[in-house]
Amino acid sequence: MKKYALITGASGGIGQAVALKLAAEGYHLYLHYNQNEKIISELLEKLAPFGGEYAVICADLAKPEGYKKVCEQIFSLDEIIHCSGNSQYGLLVDLALEEAESLMHVHVISPLMLTKELLPKLLKKRTGNIIVITSIWGQTGAACEVAYSAAKGAQIAFVKALSKEVALSGIRVNAIAPGAVETVMMSQFTDEEKETLQYEIPMGRIGYPEEIANGVKFLLSNESSYITGQVLSINGGWYT
Repeated sequence: MKKYALITGASGGIGQAVALKLAAEGYHLYLHYNQNEKIISELLEKLAPFGGEYAVICADLAKPEGYKKVCEQIFSLDEIIHCSGNSQYGLLVDLALEEAESLMHVHVISPLMLTKELLPKLLKKRTGNIIVITSIWGQTGAACEVAYSAAKGAQIAFVKALSKEVALSGIRVNAIAPGAVETVMMSQFTDEEKETLQYEIPMGRIGYPEEIANGVKFLLSNESSYITGQVLSINGGWYT
């Protein structure tokens, strides 16, 4: 039986790794992106050998109506993986309203509304998974990333609440909270800053997108059939 998964933010480092992992597992994919068309094209080339069906959806989830553009292009669906995200660095006193609104739309409002619109497809099948890629900062908070931490914390609350609402319908809802991962978000740090960061992580290194994708694979599998409403921390022991 064919299985279909939606990956938002599929052009990001984690999104790409998740796409490759799921394609290898035989999934057919809806690949959402916003601006990185070149990266999506390269991803499609990497996915081609797996022989699945891969539909590309372009939409800006920072805009109030962006999620609707995604939903209208989804047909059969079994899994939703929310990977879309962006960061915002700086003191709270310097935060502009427009920045806060954009951040909340991408991380909170769009995932919530997108899930709301697509949930009937999973309820009809009485099976499926919803996974949110949140952040270590949603668990413990970070100075100079107050708005980002607030948005990621809201994602965790969303997961815990929705998991209770849909559990009897056979749908599981979980989150993955990565620590420092080698993606574009890390490019704004200098080598010296990265080296300092690694000293803070008990395992002594930054994580890889593939390690987050392994977590997604596990949470989608029958091996996690009794796990819902949980946050899987993949952070090298940085926050326990």
